[in-house]
Amino acid sequence: MTELFEPTSERDRRLVTGAAGLLGAFNVAGVVEASDVHVAARLGSLGGEPDESVLLAVALTVRAVRRGSVCLDLATVPALDPALPWPEPAAWAQAVAASPLTTAGVVRLDHGLLYLDRYHRLESQVCDDLVARAQQDAPAVDEASLAAALERLRDPHFSDEQRDAAVRAVRQWTTVLTGGPGTGKTSTVARILALLADQARANDERISIALAAPTGKAAARLQDAVAEAVAGLDPDDREWVARTDAMTLHRLLGWRPDNRTRFRHDRTNRLKYDVVVVDESSMVELTMMARLLDAVRLRSRLVLLGDPRQLTSVGAGAVLSDLVAGYDGDPASPVASLLVNHRSVADIQTLAEALRAGDADGVLTALRAHSEHVDFVETDDAESALRDDAVAAALDIRAAAVAGDAEAAVAALDRHRLLCAHREGPFGVRRWNTQIERWLGEALGQSIYTDWYAGRPILVTTNDHTLEVYNGETGVAVLEEGRLRAYIAGAGGLKGFAPGRLDAIETMHAMTIHKSQGSQADRVTVLLPEAGSRLLTRELFYTAVTRAQRHVRVVGSEAAVRAAVETQAQRATGLRQRLRNRGATPPG
Repeated sequence: MTELFEPTSERDRRLVTGAAGLLGAFNVAGVVEASDVHVAARLGSLGGEPDESVLLAVALTVRAVRRGSVCLDLATVPALDPALPWPEPAAWAQAVAASPLTTAGVVRLDHGLLYLDRYHRLESQVCDDLVARAQQDAPAVDEASLAAALERLRDPHFSDEQRDAAVRAVRQWTTVLTGGPGTGKTSTVARILALLADQARANDERISIALAAPTGKAAARLQDAVAEAVAGLDPDDREWVARTDAMTLHRLLGWRPDNRTRFRHDRTNRLKYDVVVVDESSMVELTMMARLLDAVRLRSRLVLLGDPRQLTSVGAGAVLSDLVAGYDGDPASPVASLLVNHRSVADIQTLAEALRAGDADGVLTALRAHSEHVDFVETDDAESALRDDAVAAALDIRAAAVAGDAEAAVAALDRHRLLCAHREGPFGVRRWNTQIERWLGEALGQSIYTDWYAGRPILVTTNDHTLEVYNGETGVAVLEEGRLRAYIAGAGGLKGFAPGRLDAIETMHAMTIHKSQGSQADRVTVLLPEAGSRLLTRELFYTAVTRAQRHVRVVGSEAAVRAAVETQAQRATGLRQRLRNRGATPPG
């Protein structure tokens, strides 16, 4: 099964030498790895728990968090491999409930879901904070001013569903605005800001606004999109929406050098903003969402933007999709969904809709329609399929970089993007970055033998708060006066650095689909791995396809397409059920 690992040898680092009993059996079977076993064994030793079934449950819970879930569903986990010696379900749950680890609060059992204490507290806190925001008195609204502002904002390109979403955001403290690419989320946000500014203007005040996103690239896109939308507003409204710079969530909350999961802004030091807008919320993991809700004042507007069908966060949790599901059917739901696509070309929309519906035949029909905007290359020879476009894109970037034109070089990055599911292996970005550099050298008639060269596309992989460059930002090495200078495109515009000052940098002729979230390109090539890849999911494929604005080309097999469409990413969480229960704490 794709969720299990196959040991490569007796010395595989994922195996525990000499492990026996249930933990040993499940380790050898490829269910739990060495790190999971060691954590469970250590907790059992410290907590006085010798029961192998309980220690197996703990190891599986550690595994679940490592793979993106918040908790472990004891009832469904045996489906991983029914042939293994799983404990009898009822007795297993009773043993866990009676365990000294549960009594001590090391783990928490909640309606059949087993949590590590930290994640139970985080999930409970997120639910409680959202409930508290909803239960306070609604914001005061000057109805006459609202009606007049809506009349000024009337625009044939501003749909009724966008208008309704904007009005709802004025009337509530929390708004979850969802929709795919091109549905007008950022233009709706611009109107929300204008309406809120108009409400403040009645009291001769200005609102303070923060725009944020999980990555630097997403923050830069949010800032540009909102600025463009604000520029199209009526001058009376535009004047009252002050210029707002977007930033990463880490920067918004206040990075602390002494703690990687805590920030300067929390419950004792709240953010001072009247409105906080967070884009690409599908990328926000449970821990970060908890820290955000810690920091935002109860009586500040919080607007979360995102597409719940995209890939979930790298860390544990699937908060945005949990919010959408948890509030489903609730008349007081803060979720406003935008459905009409105003930007993407029709053929890409058709493909995306088939992906959203999980219709594999529809996806293949859209891919094989011989459209000028969607192309499907069914081949085992990926090199022949990728070479021409990859080399052309690399040469465009290089030409601008050699000419010393940093803006043109960075703009060329967004004309074509090669996306891969994997980092390593034959379908991984490491292999293709090396291959494209080899092709580029052949096209130039000179080998590329150094890390830094004119036209090297670069991706920032770690936040550097000293230099103010952030994970996800992209750039190019540009030749200026005979020397290379690395230009990074962030929320604050282009920033130039000596290459030696940048540490966490990768070459970006190709990038992973995960890293592409928060960005778009005119043309996107998606390289699908083999059908058996455990990373191949509908969310991954949808995210890749929707990065394209004008053209998407998929390179792979029919089997890979079907595997992607038919496999949905599953993350065990309890947040949606907590929201349905409105924060009621089940017995644990």
